[in-house]
Amino acid sequence: MPAQPSRKRPAKAGGTPSAAPPAGLRADARHNRDRILEAAREAYAAQGIDVPVTTIARRAGVGVATLYRRFPTRAALVTEAFSEQLAVCVAALDSALRDPDPWRGFCSLIEKVCAMQATDRGFTAAFLSRFPDAVDLDGERVRAEEGIARLVRRAQESGQLRADFDPSDVTLLLLANNGVAGDSPEISAAASRRLTGYLLQSFRAEHAAPLPPPAPLELNRIHRLPTGP
Repeated sequence: MPAQPSRKRPAKAGGTPSAAPPAGLRADARHNRDRILEAAREAYAAQGIDVPVTTIARRAGVGVATLYRRFPTRAALVTEAFSEQLAVCVAALDSALRDPDPWRGFCSLIEKVCAMQATDRGFTAAFLSRFPDAVDLDGERVRAEEGIARLVRRAQESGQLRADFDPSDVTLLLLANNGVAGDSPEISAAASRRLTGYLLQSFRAEHAAPLPPPAPLELNRIHRLPTGP
């Protein structure tokens, strides 16, 4: 994810784009919630979203029961932990669609998302994964697919993006970028910028040679991760 540019919606408790705690929480409950989210973000960024909730609870200094009181499902924790990054991506997509230069808008979105992915191993996995009860995440993913398709079409109609580029190639790009890893966040970010630069140059319409047909890749069909602990 003809689509319309995504629009910001009112924040919902436990969903995106806001990560504000639900009203009425006691100070200690709010503190526990914040510690859980901080521990989850750190664990997901370093190890991806397969980190067991028991590990997150231990890092947060709370019991597993406390974690589940605040976040009843793994999907709820993942969605809330990445709400800020998702809001940044939504804003980047909106900005790209508003850019009067379609190619510049296309490149800006690709560069932004790949840069985020390079420094946070969990974000793209969370976004590409399907959690049956993560309605907000699924909704944002659909909006992203529609926005990306429109962005691709605009860049192709301007004559700057190769005509055989398929929106599913964005997923292919993210999968390739996900494989770039270094010994430090700085090295990973530098390698990602290099890869992204190479790929964006290959996407330009000038001197484009025929390619094999696109693979049937969609943002909501890449991963099928378990939703349990």
